[in-house]
Amino acid sequence: MISELVSRQVSVIVASPTPAALAAKAATGTIPILFGVTDDPVKLGLAASLARPGGNATGVNFYLAELGLSAKRLGLLRELVPQATRFAALVNPKNAENAEAVTKDVTAAGSAIGAQIEIVHASDKQEIEAAFGTLVQKRVSALLVGTDPFYYSRRLQLATLATRHAIPAVYTVREYPEVGGLMSYGTSLKEVYQQLGAYAGRILKGEKPGDLPVVQMNKFEFVINLPTARALGLSAPPSLLARADEVID
Repeated sequence: MISELVSRQVSVIVASPTPAALAAKAATGTIPILFGVTDDPVKLGLAASLARPGGNATGVNFYLAELGLSAKRLGLLRELVPQATRFAALVNPKNAENAEAVTKDVTAAGSAIGAQIEIVHASDKQEIEAAFGTLVQKRVSALLVGTDPFYYSRRLQLATLATRHAIPAVYTVREYPEVGGLMSYGTSLKEVYQQLGAYAGRILKGEKPGDLPVVQMNKFEFVINLPTARALGLSAPPSLLARADEVID
């Protein structure tokens, strides 16, 4: 797909997440590229530095699995489901680097509060279905769904299965509770793409991507879905609702 865009000599390529950004960077050194990545763009070779990327690429670096976000999500789960004793994390093994980062972060978060986290793997829709069977079999009390583009594309399936099997789950972005997931804590993808759109406009007006600093998105939002909470037999404490950026009801 990137090769086709390059052959059409488009004016700018917006590429996210990381695999798309790397494909775009490998395909052209002249067409401006705007990336949206969760990994360090300097380490990825997408930018010389955050302040002055140089070359033909710049964009947004946003966080979904870093900065101890798993600890925050686990804390929110414990606050909403104080009786939970067995926790699990759903991780996509085909997204190797990301899976390793998520597993490390979730395990450390569990260790910090004295909770063991069961790591469950799923990399296609059938495995997701089977994973929830495993969670039920292991009597898991609550679930953290790891950050992953594939999981994002299957968010309706994940939210539906979690409710069907009565497993309270926390997700990475608001698009999950918007389709029936219990709650989420993470970066606003809407803001990420608004920033990429703003940069696209500046480039189309003549600015060079190498002169535009990489924007680091470090503002996080907490969204909770009350109908889902009620369907799971949960009552959200007022203190939790007061901290939510949005309560879906």
